[in-house]
Amino acid sequence: MLIDSHCHLDFPQLKQDLPGLLARAQNAGVGLMVTISTRVAKFDELKGIIEAHDNVFCSVGTHPHNAAEEQDVSLEDLLEIAQHPKVVAIGEAGLDYHYDYSPRDQQAKSFRVHIAAARETGLPLVIHSREADEDMAAILEEESAKGAFPFILHCFTSGEELARRGLALGGYVSFSGVVTFKKAAELRKIAASVPADRLLVETDAPYLAPEPFRGKTNEPAYVAKTAEHLAVVRGLNINDFQQLTTDNFFRLFMKVPRTALKEHPDAA
Repeated sequence: MLIDSHCHLDFPQLKQDLPGLLARAQNAGVGLMVTISTRVAKFDELKGIIEAHDNVFCSVGTHPHNAAEEQDVSLEDLLEIAQHPKVVAIGEAGLDYHYDYSPRDQQAKSFRVHIAAARETGLPLVIHSREADEDMAAILEEESAKGAFPFILHCFTSGEELARRGLALGGYVSFSGVVTFKKAAELRKIAASVPADRLLVETDAPYLAPEPFRGKTNEPAYVAKTAEHLAVVRGLNINDFQQLTTDNFFRLFMKVPRTALKEHPDAA
């Protein structure tokens, strides 16, 4: 069985067909998923989804795009919501210098609040980093010096240096459908070099559908295609790759019980 460690089931493209989407995921061998928060103010939407589905969990956090509009989100706010039994991660938070939808200083301030929440709760911090490699690495190293915290560099599309520095701090690295794109040779090289016990796979649905679905709305079922591609990159058969990434998921997302992993109806 596979796990989609990062999707957005509350986004309109996916929310409109949740029953069908979840059925397709299970038929594709995807037995569990984490739907990721982008606005703390909209946590109630995520709460409704996770409470309705046994094998769906969520995070709580403010995406860097939304840092300006959620400047008032405090450490206490995150800690309170994180007490929910199905909130299993903090974020996504981080730095996005590609769009700069929020001022960079506000992104950094919000990011540090989320780091504090991850450090205090022990829940993994889901990190968004785009075109901000040096600042991201510097903040991670500075904050780790104050006290370790678990984290994952999600939908990794950054350079080898950020991967190296993040891994040195104990972080995990997750790859999305981008790794299947024809022009992603450098990314595949990084994916091949990540230590086996720090590797995860995701969709980031509804975005970044892998080949052969590129350009279509992504969904958790498609994580199977990314997994097939990464298994080849890593020189593993698909069953071993599934076991590897599933074990890694449960090691990082410690709050998720293994009993939540729904097996394919045809599984032995």
